[in-house]
Amino acid sequence: CLNFQLACCCGTAACSLCCKCCPKIKQSTSTRFMYALYFILVTIICCVMMSTTVANEMKTHIPFYKQMCKGIQAGEMCEKLVGYSAVYKVCFGMACFFFLFFLFTIKINNSKSCRAYIHNGFWLIKLIVLAAMCSGAFFIPDQDTFLNAWRYVGATGGFLFIAIQLILLVEFAHKWNKNWTAGANHKQVWNGLLALVTLILYSIAAAALVLMALFYTRPEGCMYNKVLIGVNGGLCLFVSLVAISPCVQNRQPHSGLLQSGVISCYVMYLTFSALSSKPPETILDENNRNITICVPEFSQGLHRDENLVTGLGTTILFGCILYSCLTSTTRASSEALKGIYATAETEVARCCFCCVPDGDADAEEHVEKRGGQTVVYDEKKGTVYSYAYFHFVFFLASLYVMMTVTHWFHYESAQIEKFFTGTWSIFWIKMVSCWVCVCLYLWTLIAPLCCPTRQFSV
Repeated sequence: CLNFQLACCCGTAACSLCCKCCPKIKQSTSTRFMYALYFILVTIICCVMMSTTVANEMKTHIPFYKQMCKGIQAGEMCEKLVGYSAVYKVCFGMACFFFLFFLFTIKINNSKSCRAYIHNGFWLIKLIVLAAMCSGAFFIPDQDTFLNAWRYVGATGGFLFIAIQLILLVEFAHKWNKNWTAGANHKQVWNGLLALVTLILYSIAAAALVLMALFYTRPEGCMYNKVLIGVNGGLCLFVSLVAISPCVQNRQPHSGLLQSGVISCYVMYLTFSALSSKPPETILDENNRNITICVPEFSQGLHRDENLVTGLGTTILFGCILYSCLTSTTRASSEALKGIYATAETEVARCCFCCVPDGDADAEEHVEKRGGQTVVYDEKKGTVYSYAYFHFVFFLASLYVMMTVTHWFHYESAQIEKFFTGTWSIFWIKMVSCWVCVCLYLWTLIAPLCCPTRQFSV
């Protein structure tokens, strides 16, 4: 039994070490879970490195802290292991890890190949390699030049990660509408569901617009907030009208209000997130005291317990990043980025159409039950997702995490405790993301009109 467990650490069944009471898991799922676990581990380390609270607690409670720091050559008080430069180096190691696997797994279509075995196993060895890469970055010569150059690489990768998420969001909206429209051709209940969900989406978007106008504006001042809320609300109305215009409907019968409703809700979310990330505006009241304006009064009370807000908010944020990574690495999403979509004839309407797992036909081909959790080998006939694309998305996510934890372009004053303190760079990144999302969706509507000779499928 011990030999089997040690083999699992280096073999292809890492998750089979779990207890028998756990539900069975597919090999493709367990592999993605293990890589995600590595990603979470390094992300937590980055958050700890950006925390002054943790650094102070370690100085206070760890005996011989000063001697230990000198012993590992991290500075007199381990100053080389904290701050934005340390996060840059650790994320450099993680990004290199995923990028090397991206190059290593290009053109793998058969899960029985030698490269596929390495991708799906050898977890202990890969953990050691990841740790070595993250540690080795601290020994790169000419640190100042490295950090300056790596900052621009990180910003580029972070923006590309955001762009991929926006593209897939637009693709998701079109896929949703196409799937349910296909069902409406056979059962009228799907028409009712389409109308109900569309109404709910627009109600949420309208309610969000009204609430932001109430809580983030006031009669005097708040000009930024007023203009941006008005502009983004107008863009949602504009794309909705374009989606149902006769010229668009003639070229794209599947275009409708469901897609624009999804985009409108996301635009309102990004607008709210951007306004929450904007540096607070202050004015003098009648008693010559500085008061904060253009933010909800209840939010000021919430930020008093900074540790709770930071911890909860950071957990939710990076949970969303991890979810984006995993949902962006399916074969359907990688094909969507190439412009390959399912035809209307092959669509089967489902309430949870986006949750259909890849490779169901092969899922029960081979089941392994050797003393632990049941592992279903679902890739006997071929890979159910693109290995290279999977690693490339996690490579970009590593850069996005690096830039997010270090407050993007306000890295020198960045601290995890001030993670939700507003900065102009984060504000404009979210606002530009909002406009890019609208432009991407608008392009999918007008592209067939601009290029009538080309065949478009969304």
